[in-house]
Amino acid sequence: MKARVALYPGTFDPITNGHLDIIGRAVKLYDKLVLGVALNSAKGPLFSFEERVEMASELANSVAGDTEIEVLPFDGLLMHFAEQVGASSIIRGLRAVSDFEYEFQMVGMNQRLNPDIETVFLMADPRHQAIASRLVKEIAKLGGEVAPFVPPMVKDRLMEKFA
Repeated sequence: MKARVALYPGTFDPITNGHLDIIGRAVKLYDKLVLGVALNSAKGPLFSFEERVEMASELANSVAGDTEIEVLPFDGLLMHFAEQVGASSIIRGLRAVSDFEYEFQMVGMNQRLNPDIETVFLMADPRHQAIASRLVKEIAKLGGEVAPFVPPMVKDRLMEKFA
């Protein structure tokens, strides 16, 4: 039987408890989960590409269970990357209606590019619905407490960046 492979793409700048929740639920559905860490320099990431891949690798394995998780950097068209890693699904986390509107458009475009790769939406756990990497960075920059939103290792890295 062919392994069920899913791709969970993101900038992960930084990876949050919300991301880890989605990863922890996605691994229950697939034999292998690829975390695609996007270069996405347009978002002006705080952490380097290498730092984001390193943090995602270390933390994803903490919620992997028996599922294989591979963390890979990518720069380019998401659908090409999904094909390259052999994904049959793309995992997307939804927090609010505004997320859905954007993702709805992306699904339409991605289906035109490759109708064989499905997009699977996982709703964020209510405890994590407000968490956004952008907001976590802003809170850290202004000296606020980010412990409720990110793992301790990420909190430490954020504090180093804004020290």
